[in-house]
Amino acid sequence: MNNKLAQHKITLFSGVMLALNSLIGSGWLFGAGTAAKVAGPAAIISWIIGAVIIISIALTYVELGAMFPESGGMSRYAQYSHGPLLGFIAAWANWISLITLVPMEAVASVQYMSSWPWSWANWTHHFVKGGNVTSSGMLVVFLFMVIFTLINFWSVKLMTRFTNLISVFKIVLPTLTIVMLLVSGFHAGNFGHSVQTFMPYGSRSIFEAAAVSGIIMSYDAFQTVINMGGEMVNPHKNIVRGVLISMLITAAIYIMLQVAFIGAVSPAILAKAGWHGVNFASPFADIAILLSLNWLAILLYMDAFVSPFGTGVAFVATASRALAAMTHTGHLPKWLGRLERRYMIPRFAMVADLILATILVNVFRNWSLLATVITGSTLIAYLTGPVTVISLRKMAPNLERPFAPNYMKWLAPFAFVVTGLAIYWTMWPTTVQVIFVIALGLPIYLYYEWRYQKTNWRQQLKSSTWLICYMIFISIISYAGSTGFGGQDWIKYPFDFIVIIVVSLFFYVWAVHSRLPKVDPAAKEVNNRLKQR
Repeated sequence: MNNKLAQHKITLFSGVMLALNSLIGSGWLFGAGTAAKVAGPAAIISWIIGAVIIISIALTYVELGAMFPESGGMSRYAQYSHGPLLGFIAAWANWISLITLVPMEAVASVQYMSSWPWSWANWTHHFVKGGNVTSSGMLVVFLFMVIFTLINFWSVKLMTRFTNLISVFKIVLPTLTIVMLLVSGFHAGNFGHSVQTFMPYGSRSIFEAAAVSGIIMSYDAFQTVINMGGEMVNPHKNIVRGVLISMLITAAIYIMLQVAFIGAVSPAILAKAGWHGVNFASPFADIAILLSLNWLAILLYMDAFVSPFGTGVAFVATASRALAAMTHTGHLPKWLGRLERRYMIPRFAMVADLILATILVNVFRNWSLLATVITGSTLIAYLTGPVTVISLRKMAPNLERPFAPNYMKWLAPFAFVVTGLAIYWTMWPTTVQVIFVIALGLPIYLYYEWRYQKTNWRQQLKSSTWLICYMIFISIISYAGSTGFGGQDWIKYPFDFIVIIVVSLFFYVWAVHSRLPKVDPAAKEVNNRLKQR
């Protein structure tokens, strides 16, 4: 059995390529154009803020991932420090975001196909109508999701070979786009000559752009390496390296793409209606055509199909491991976590994910609607990472920690606060809608808890009440907050940010103090594997 497992291990290079394949998806082709329209040249700061937020969250999970190298690990960490109820809420929220990413990438491929400019591609133009995927387009979406699943269905090796090939293309083309736009038509004056011209719509627009342009979501896929941790070579070192290398490469590509886009827009277009008037259907491809770079435009239209396709394949792998890991707590049917004997992959979980993803995409037939669900549910799950990492340091200081930086003491509360702010940026009524989707999982938990587990309800409620109350707080502040974030403007910008920062710090302290008296025995069992390596 050990030889069989060794044959299917993922190397550091394959892990980084898998993460890049997830990170560079449907966001890069439209993110820069949308962000520039909202914030002008200051959109560069939006990408930097997005990177800082997600890297700070990622570092808390890197410590946990290196401590507990197991497949689908992010579905279990909160349980180790705060018990099964909080663990289930966090895992369910994270899993909802992962299975939504699969149809979102398929929808992105179909939406991009529907705008292909070639005469032979006219048959694709009716796939999307009014921004929503039509019935014929939905058949193609389903076909793509089946292909995503089948590539994962037979082996990790097949999936990693596919992602290695796609990832090289996905890195080379954005880099080529950056170079060609900088060389062919760069207008330094587009960046403004003062703070007012660099930031034409005020500082609030920077945070709005981070929310509405898919910036935070574009960085979100760092967890791919962590969830595949149990299948990596030398995981206690390679999880740390894989996450940091892939995140830094992605941040550099996204920030430079934004710089290249801002510099490439014609000053004549800006003279007519400013940045709000910039409205390209396919931002980089349209600019390439205006610069007479037709060969680059063709490559970009191809990549608009390849990038989402590659990301969809990677997220089938991640979502299935997350669902399989959730079965270990005894709150979902055991058969969902069963591994296929030859290739050691969770096939039942993949099929279940495919069925649920099909249901989701029939309800949310629009890329932006799917992206909204993903961003909100992911960030809610991420609230538990900073809390768990500090709680475990207090509960079990003797556990093996291959990655345990001293700066985690201040990074964890910082990550918690900025996650709360980012949830707020997803705007009312998204917050309430996402909380409802997450609440749908509670009846399943309650059934299995009542039927089979019968654990200490008092302790479970004590350890998880903080998250429930925090969600209520975020919903209220979203409704009462400034108009730029969908609120009633009872609390104006930037005072809404100040309220969230102060209250979030209170909730962080409460969350850490509500930890379990003892660490979950399953955590010690997984951590002991590090000592055996």
